[in-house]
Formats: sequence, structure tokens, C-alpha cells
Amino acid sequence: MIYVLVPAHNEAASIGLLLWKVRQVFTAFEREYQLMVVDDASTDGTDEVLAPYTRALPLTLVTHRTRQGYGASLEELLRLAVARSDRPRRDVAVTLQGDFSDSPDDVPDLIRRIESGADLVLADVRGRPGLPPAERLARRLAPFALRALARREGAAAAVGTLRAYRVGTLARMLRGPAPLLRSDGWSADVELFARAAAEARRLEVVPVASAARPRERPSRAKPFGSLWGVLRTARGLPSVAPRSEQPEPREETAAAAATPPSRRGRGRRGGRGRPRGAGRPAPAPHTPQAPQGQA
Repeated sequence: MIYVLVPAHNEAASIGLLLWKVRQVFTAFEREYQLMVVDDASTDGTDEVLAPYTRALPLTLVTHRTRQGYGASLEELLRLAVARSDRPRRDVAVTLQGDFSDSPDDVPDLIRRIESGADLVLADVRGRPGLPPAERLARRLAPFALRALARREGAAAAVGTLRAYRVGTLARMLRGPAPLLRSDGWSADVELFARAAAEARRLEVVPVASAARPRERPSRAKPFGSLWGVLRTARGLPSVAPRSEQPEPREETAAAAATPPSRRGRGRRGGRGRPRGAGRPAPAPHTPQAPQGQA
């Protein structure tokens, strides 16, 4: 199953076109899919646009009565996909912007990468033709703000919604009910990247060269303000090595487990227990120390 996740706020001008385009893509790219949309307290009639699509498409609609923000809406969709999936190791979740700035035509390539073994696939849109100049510059500067994440593969593409996740990777990332994303906008993208990349054994980046579609409304993003938020968010993220670099936990052998604690870690001399010579004063009790290299 492919779960297509779309957070939306005041997207009446574009959300219907986006959903219909998703339908066209999956008509040609034959995969079973479900659409999931969060209407985050829209006031422009987005709910009225979405209503008929709930009857025409395999669409689950979640409506917020009060605004919760992009990060919270995105996390809710990810958790919903995990809850719905009955084959998390095979199922895929794809995230898209509701303003049609992400093209559904790019989705099949991301899904194929997951089907070929990747756990997380990022779309790198920094070179996409048609981006507004300020946004293009801010995206190109973002890797310098992400030096705290520089050791992680794909950090240069950490800003952006268009991604594909193996649902099993999301399930590991979303353990427990506590909120995972505490920021919004580009900062939420960076937070989500850092958390997901730490759980992914294989991560891939796909450059997107297709031209950006003319937007139905002016962008609400303030690129350089968002860039400053990215810098602060990246500095506050915990330093977690990617899952592929984390050592496997060692299991204690049965022989070691059967050895009494008082005998563990002794060297050759400390393990013989020879009696002391007669007439010598008994030494003060002490804890045997392991030879160097056996700490």
C-alpha cells in the first residue's frame, strides 16, 4: 500500500487539482494507494473543495477545528499511516505539499527506490527550474546552516516535503505517544529528516529536475526567516548516528552468564586463589582489577 499524505491549510485553489493529479499518476503507475489529507483549520473553503473527493477517491480526511501547524499536521498523518498499515516492511508513505509545489509526477521514482531497498528517499529540489529566486538562494544556503547534521547522508536535501518513507522506518521513529516534531515549516522538515535518517539503514537522494509548476497562490514561506529557523533547529537536535552506523547490541554468552560476578574480569594470577604464606598479615579486602585491555 502507498499512503499519500498531504497537510493542507487554506489550499482551496490547488488541493483539488493536486488530488486529481495523484489519481492520474496512480492510474498509470499501478499501485494500490490511499490518500490522507489534514485540513488544518482552513478558512478559505478548502473543506468544501475536499468534500466531493472523499466520495470519488480513496481519501481519508482529518479536519482540525483550531490551527495546529504544518509540523503537527504532518506528524499526525505519519502516525495515521503507521496505524493503518498491516505490512509496514513493504508499505510506503509519501508526503506532498498541498499547494501543488510538489509534483505528483515525481512520486513513482521515489516509490521505486523504496521498493528497491531504500528506507528513506529525499527529493532534492534545489536545482528545480522555476523556483522563486529568494527561495532558490535560501535552499542553496541551507546546507551551511545544517553543519550539525553534515555527517548524515542527505543533509543537503533536508528541507522539503516531497519524500518517501518505508512505513516500518516510521514505526520505529514514532514509538510512543509523545510529539516528535516541535517546530514548523522548514524547521519541521529538518527535524523529521534527522529523526528518520537515524532509523534508516539505507537513504537515497533523488535530484528533481522537472520545472516548478506556477503556484495558485503566493508562497507563505519567508525563505531567509525559515533559514534562520533551520539553523536554530539543527543546533538543538540530538546527535544520533544513522542506524546503519549503530553497533549491534552484544549478547552475553551463556558461559559468561554462568560465571559468578566475583570471578569475572580476573587475570591469570587473580583467578587461581592461592593461599597466603603462613605468618603474613592478611591484606585489606580489595576488589580485583582486570589487567589492561580487559576493562
